[in-house]
Amino acid sequence: MLKLAITFLVIGAVFALLGFGGIGGAFIGIAKILFFIAIALFVIFLVLGLLAGKSIKNAVD
Repeated sequence: MLKLAITFLVIGAVFALLGFGGIGGAFIGIAKILFFIAIALFVIFLVLGLLAGKSIKNAVD
């Protein structure tokens, strides 16, 4: 998902440089949304992984 966000960011920047500010702004807005979704998913999976690791460690002990 982060790769997709970077792709939208680059496309938006190219459109903005070519003078298509509205379309470029829309692409950059989509890139921001995808970036924050990727960060949120990373944090959620990080917490779930830490909790799962603790429960496995407690089960072994």
